Amino acid sequence: MTLRARSDADHCFVCGPHNPHGLQITFRLESEACIGRFTPGEHHMGFDRVTHGGIVFSVLDDAMANWLFLQGARGVTAKCEIRYRQPLPVGTEVQAVCRFKQRRGRLVVLEATLARVDDDSVVAQAEASFMVEDFGNLPAS
Repeated sequence: MTLRARSDADHCFVCGPHNPHGLQITFRLESEACIGRFTPGEHHMGFDRVTHGGIVFSVLDDAMANWLFLQGARGVTAKCEIRYRQPLPVGTEVQAVCRFKQRRGRLVVLEATLARVDDDSVVAQAEASFMVEDFGNLPAS
């Protein structure tokens, strides 16, 4: 199911459809996961034709934020830890997948993985806590 997460995020660097300099990733819910695909270009490069780590981080963080938004919730990243597994060459399509891990009061813990589409190898993984303001349809604590 594809939904537009938030109209007030139309200029978001990662998912905003009206940001001409952004990644313009469309996220969707499939079962209980938030999924989005992206192919980095040369303007996303750090060095040696490798995608900048900040771009990789941004995609994972936004996959998790969109999981919340697509549940009707509102929140902000409180803490995020990322583990880079391998370099991501520019021009390589990847898929971000975010899943719910747990809820502790106002904190929701999510985990996301970025994997290459061609061979399913993991590029990076992240786990983040989000401070939730509006719970929408989120699972209870």
